[in-house]
Amino acid sequence: MLSKRIFSSLILIIVAVLSIKISWLLALTATSLIIGAMFEFFDMVEKKGIYVYKYFGIAVGAIIPLSIYFKFELTKGWELLFVVVLLVTMFLLQFRRRDNTGAVAGISTTLFGILYISWFFSFVVKIRHLQYGSSILACLILITKSGDIGAYLVGTKWGRHALIPRISPKKSIEGTLGGFIFSILAGLASKVFLPFFSYLHLAGLGCFLGIIGQFGDLSESLIKRDCQVKDAGNIFPGLGGVLDIIDSLLFTAPALYFYMSIVLK
Repeated sequence: MLSKRIFSSLILIIVAVLSIKISWLLALTATSLIIGAMFEFFDMVEKKGIYVYKYFGIAVGAIIPLSIYFKFELTKGWELLFVVVLLVTMFLLQFRRRDNTGAVAGISTTLFGILYISWFFSFVVKIRHLQYGSSILACLILITKSGDIGAYLVGTKWGRHALIPRISPKKSIEGTLGGFIFSILAGLASKVFLPFFSYLHLAGLGCFLGIIGQFGDLSESLIKRDCQVKDAGNIFPGLGGVLDIIDSLLFTAPALYFYMSIVLK
């Protein structure tokens, strides 16, 4: 299992480094990960007996990061227009069904999947468009994934006290603290990418993203727990599915984008 985990991690690191450097590759990678994660999410939900508009949702999910990359804006506030059009379309699709059972659950779950996975993860593309975008993106990935790694290593070695057993029996308080410390250390190491930030500022950023990243990880665990699955998928040997890989980034990417949008003004 360890060798598989290391191999998958090396592949992901290579893809991440190349994507940070090449903007079009980032858009392609983000879109691919979103499609994979949405497939996994909708598959989990369908096993619960909820009818979702899987392929429509995935198609919309793929459009979001690409529209950001190509800087498509139909109107100034196109995001609001997008949400309205999306909701209306969902109702039109429901009107075509002969069975009204579970209509609210199906529409709500499909919309949730689009927003939770595609909209949130697309902020990695938005970050790349910021001033110093590639450096900020490198900082995001370093801090977030260091927190994941720290939580796994410390939790595996010294984890004794369950954090929230009803959501994730294997997550421990010790692992959470370990991940938090790793995120702060990664924040300090991000001085390489963001030399104009002080060490105190970077430590605070590591603390901030460390907390949010673990919240994102717990949120995915809640979804898996509800759907009664251990991993969202198995596309990455030793690591699980796509959603298992990006769960913490789903929360840290939007948070860092809005933070940097304010700081860099």
